[in-house]
Amino acid sequence: MQTICAVDYAFPWDQLIINFKFRQQPELAGPLSQRLLQAVQHGSGGLPDILLPVPLSPQRLAQRGYNQAWELARRLGQGLHVQALPQLLQRLLDTPHQAELSRQERLHNLRNAFMVAPASAGLVQGRHVALVDDVMTTGATAQEAAAELLRNGARRVDLWVLARTAAPGN
Repeated sequence: MQTICAVDYAFPWDQLIINFKFRQQPELAGPLSQRLLQAVQHGSGGLPDILLPVPLSPQRLAQRGYNQAWELARRLGQGLHVQALPQLLQRLLDTPHQAELSRQERLHNLRNAFMVAPASAGLVQGRHVALVDDVMTTGATAQEAAAELLRNGARRVDLWVLARTAAPGN
């Protein structure tokens, strides 16, 4: 899995992402996705066949009102002329927020959390997929989502993430 990250989760990006994700400011998706688009365009590995946002559970989506990963993915898809599909990967479980959990707890928390929509499974087979997310800490979410896509026949899964938190001690 190739990972492309636009920025470190530090000032000023951390506050912008918090506003985007938790303070009802979806209009920040435009400039934030532009930053990620620049990182993707400078990356290597070629463009994927499809873009998939890391999904939210239905409960979390109802609380927030929008999926921040979808807001990024759809804009990236437009900018790159790559199809972005919001419902192909689904989150079945409304798990606790990952932020307060250790890496081991995160992996356990996400076990069986994702599913490729049965009616769309054929769209994954043999394809290069890029998962799009806002923040990566341990990579546990991406690992579980990618495993589900690979089980359903994806040829390759990459991760495009807006920001990455620093490793402890950095």
